Amino acid sequence: MAKAYGDRAKPIRRRLDILGQAACLSDVPTGPPDHRHQLGGNREGQLSVTIKDNWRIVFVPDHDPVPCLPDGGLDTGQVTAVEIIEIVDYHGN
Repeated sequence: MAKAYGDRAKPIRRRLDILGQAACLSDVPTGPPDHRHQLGGNREGQLSVTIKDNWRIVFVPDHDPVPCLPDGGLDTGQVTAVEIIEIVDYHGN
């Protein structure tokens, strides 16, 4: 990982560990340093956690169907598996 991501390797590993240890998505902190949040626009349905600077681990719930609240929002308390989409700085795109 260090070869591919350099100084981002350790924070990537920490975030992956947090995602792996969480019983459900609501257990992943929304505040720093993890800052789990839902994305919008052309990334609707995706979520991310902060790695470092503008770099993020982007993922989606790995459920079919995706657990939703009555208002249609994501039920993070019922999301128990995620699929990593990419590790990216999408702010420059």
